[in-house]
Amino acid sequence: MAKYKILVIEDEPSMREIICSFLEQSGHEAIPARGCQDGARLMLASHPDSVLLDYTLTDGNALDLLTLWKKVIPHVPVIILTGHGSIDLAVQAVKLGADQFITKPAHLTSLLAMLERGIENARNQRCYIADKARQSRTVRDPFIGVSEGIQQLAAIATRIAASDSSVLIEGETGTGKGVLARWIHDNSPRAEEPYLDLNCGGLSPSLVESELFGYERGAFTGAVQAKPGLFELAHLGTAFLDEIGDIDLPVQPKLLKVLEEKELRRLGDVKSRKIDIRLISATHQNLKEALYAKTFRSDLYFRINTFTIVIPPLCRRIEDMPALSMWLLNSFKKESGDGPFEISRGAMREMQAYHWPGNIRELKNVLERATVLATGHVITENELQFRDLPKQKPYADGPRGIKTLDELERSHIEEVLALENGRVGLAAQKLGVPRSSLYEKLKQYGIGRKDSVAQH
Repeated sequence: MAKYKILVIEDEPSMREIICSFLEQSGHEAIPARGCQDGARLMLASHPDSVLLDYTLTDGNALDLLTLWKKVIPHVPVIILTGHGSIDLAVQAVKLGADQFITKPAHLTSLLAMLERGIENARNQRCYIADKARQSRTVRDPFIGVSEGIQQLAAIATRIAASDSSVLIEGETGTGKGVLARWIHDNSPRAEEPYLDLNCGGLSPSLVESELFGYERGAFTGAVQAKPGLFELAHLGTAFLDEIGDIDLPVQPKLLKVLEEKELRRLGDVKSRKIDIRLISATHQNLKEALYAKTFRSDLYFRINTFTIVIPPLCRRIEDMPALSMWLLNSFKKESGDGPFEISRGAMREMQAYHWPGNIRELKNVLERATVLATGHVITENELQFRDLPKQKPYADGPRGIKTLDELERSHIEEVLALENGRVGLAAQKLGVPRSSLYEKLKQYGIGRKDSVAQH
């Protein structure tokens, strides 16, 4: 449980001592104050998380302090206690900024719950405002560029966003799967509802389960209070599971059950809760290979990929490099005030020749370093640092160093055949195609193979 600082302004010494003692025993820090003047001083000096304020004080009343505080520190929640409450007084206090108006005597446990809830609500509101502000500064269009691949991606995503079906986004690390997932939500019928995400990579089965489904108090050691899970919080909105391929087998049937039955049960709970969410998943893994390896359930796979979107890697869309680079440089300018920056022709040639294993995420890091190293406002080859990875074209054939799809397919078939020592049957299984289809491809590309005795 988090430890909060609570300013207690009460001119009755015994009552002040009782409240402060109870708050301290509950794990919080209580800051006692005798009246308006003392309370105003401690408010500015101690920066409390919340204020418990008696209405009538020897040197003023709570409304005097509220008027001052809500202009200077409007985010701090205030609860007012009074021995002579009235509806008119309560309405006036709330209008001035009080979060609660309670008549004495107040039950201490209930009072504590109100204080903690008020602090959490204020924190969540700040996070929400900060997140909205951050999004307004850094929202990225997932379709920046002019390449055919990115235009096709935009057309497909636009149609999919309007539906309510599950989506599986595939792509290499750093291609912007999370950005695309957020765009789909923001352009869907659920846009005004919550969007929550969880990166499943590297999380233990128990942690994934508690994060997705939530838990009740006492469900396991350390569960000192109940916590709703991601699916529950995303009710009516969108849940985005990044790296879904990393979810362990024991958790997968539980996830499938929630998705199919549209209800969940918190860990340690006996009742189920109805949920209505849209699921968007993402992975850099080949889930079809995971099906063959039996590390990912086929029923879950078919449940999450009503639609599948594949984001092309950056090395396959080098035409988009100038537009992507300028967007990133402009975002740096908004955040730091530096710039504007330009990229020299030589630097752009080097960037378009590099194979970008980290995709857009790596491009962002390279450009950010370059803006720091640049002596002027033009980034040249000298400022580009690729972290000692080879600056080479990913392919040596075809126009502008890119192989055609036929050349890529032939190369891949030859590689798999070599790995299987020429055995067509095993190669077909590895490629996920019928043996007859692979024979057709071998004939089409004129690829030699071992005799039929070895083709098993």
